[in-house]
Amino acid sequence: MLVDTHCHLDAPEFDQDRAEVVKRARIAGVTRQVVPATIAAGWPGLRDVCASGDGLHAAYGLHPMFLDAHRREHIADLKQWIEREKPVAVGECGLDFYIPDPDREEQAWYFDAQLKLARDFDLPVIVHARRAVDQVISAIRRIGNLRGVVHSFPGSQQQADILWENGFMLGFGGPVTYERAKRLRRIVATMPLEWLLLETDAPDQPDAAHRGKRNEPARITHVLETIAQLRDISADELAAATSSNAERLFGLPPAPQHC
Repeated sequence: MLVDTHCHLDAPEFDQDRAEVVKRARIAGVTRQVVPATIAAGWPGLRDVCASGDGLHAAYGLHPMFLDAHRREHIADLKQWIEREKPVAVGECGLDFYIPDPDREEQAWYFDAQLKLARDFDLPVIVHARRAVDQVISAIRRIGNLRGVVHSFPGSQQQADILWENGFMLGFGGPVTYERAKRLRRIVATMPLEWLLLETDAPDQPDAAHRGKRNEPARITHVLETIAQLRDISADELAAATSSNAERLFGLPPAPQHC
C-alpha cells in the first residue's frame, strides 16, 4: 500500500495512456497519488484528472519555474480554488535558482504568498527547492506555523535536520536509486523514518533502471526497494511507515478497498 506523494499525472506526457498508467500503479501497490499543480491554467485539467479515479488527490499552486505563466492575481484565484476545491495541499511552489537568470525576487513573492495561504488554510505545502534550500528554510521560518514536504530533497544533512525540526518531511524519488547519489543515500539511510516520504515526480526523474525514459507512478517500487536496502529494513515496513506519514501530512483517506 504505497503513496506516490508527488506525481504530475496531469502532464501531457500521460495524455495518451493515463488510465493505463494509473492501472499499472494500482497493480504495483500504489493506492494513492498526490498530484501537484504548476500553473493556474492547468488547475481545471488537474481537477478533472483527479476526479477520474479513486486515490487521486489534487494540490493547487504556482511553480517557480513558470514565472512567465503567473500573474499576481493568480494568488487571489488560488485562494478561491482552495476554498472551493478543498485540496490536500498547496503546491507545487518554492524557489528554483538553478534555471538560467532566475528572478529571485519574483519567485520569493509567489512563494511567500503561497506559504501564507497554506498557513491560513492550515494545509501542508509541497515545496520545490533547487539550489535554494537555505532560502526556502528562511522563508518557512519567517512565515511560521507551517508543515509540508520538500519534494525531491536535494540538500545536506544539516538542512534536512533543520527542515524536520520545522515540521517538514522530505520526499525522495528516482535520484536516490543512483549509486553516485552518496549524500542523498546517507540521509535516507539514517534520517528519522517519521519524516520520510516516497515520490516519483513522474513523468520526470526516472530511477536508475529507467534512465532517460518517461517515469510513472508504478516505478516507485524501485525507490522503495532502494531505501529499504539502505536502511536495512523490509520493504513492507518502509511502505507502511511512509504511507502512514503521507496520510498524516496530507490528511488522506484510507486506501480504496479494491486496491
